[in-house]
Amino acid sequence: MAFSSKVSTSVVLLLAISLVASLCLVVSAGNFYQDMDITWGDGRAKILNNGNLLTLSLDKTSGSGFQSKNQYLFGKIDMQLKLVPGNSAGTVTAYYLSSQGPTHDEIDFEFLGNLSGDPYILHTNVFSQGKGNREQQFYLWFDPTADFHTYSILWNPQSIIFSVDGTPIREFKNAESIGVPYPKNQPMRIYSSLWNADDWATRGGLVKTDWTKAPFTASYRNFNANACVWSNGKSSCTSSSKSSASNSWFSQQLDSTSQGRMKWVQKNYMIYNYCTDVKRFPQGLPQECKMS
Repeated sequence: MAFSSKVSTSVVLLLAISLVASLCLVVSAGNFYQDMDITWGDGRAKILNNGNLLTLSLDKTSGSGFQSKNQYLFGKIDMQLKLVPGNSAGTVTAYYLSSQGPTHDEIDFEFLGNLSGDPYILHTNVFSQGKGNREQQFYLWFDPTADFHTYSILWNPQSIIFSVDGTPIREFKNAESIGVPYPKNQPMRIYSSLWNADDWATRGGLVKTDWTKAPFTASYRNFNANACVWSNGKSSCTSSSKSSASNSWFSQQLDSTSQGRMKWVQKNYMIYNYCTDVKRFPQGLPQECKMS
């Protein structure tokens, strides 16, 4: 018995060491010094912990933001965020992919601030060829200010999948076959910003930002882009690399289990879906809404 308990203790220790090692690997997966440029905020955005942590802050004078050094044309993008705690009414933390120009493409996560005790609203949208108006909004099933959570965008030629902690919450399928433009030709950078939007962000602008609570701060870590980098008019992904095991995301689609999890989220936590807003579209719902 004594021997077996020592063996089991050793196994547990080995497992614990292995887990810690794997966590360390995850933590060092991305480095913000290498991956991101702080673009505005006059020092309100900071890269800390040897490049492993990035913080954005907002005060009455200014917010702040950053963007990726690389442009991407398809990829699986992961970022862990911890949102502004407490009374964050009026603030918006935006994290998104976007190209430039009047016919830009864009894939959005936006976190709309709240009064203390009220849930954040996660706002999602997809623009293709400059046209958006494809909003879906959700409450989250956890407190996004208490700890870091992973927000992911999978973008490939077949679909765009939004996920939270690995659970898909939304899918925007390629519907070019019925005349809906799909983001597939314009490389996009990752952008993030923390800014004041108290004219609309909380209860349609009824609740204003309480500047006595400033500065407001959101934190980022564990950025990872398993993606096709676009540079000098060329993609880093070749035909062979797209089909490799490490790039399985390029052809990934939701299996039945993932579809079930997404339906669970949409049934229990979705609070707005443009595809059911018939008053907004009196001439008929957008074409992609008619797809099953």
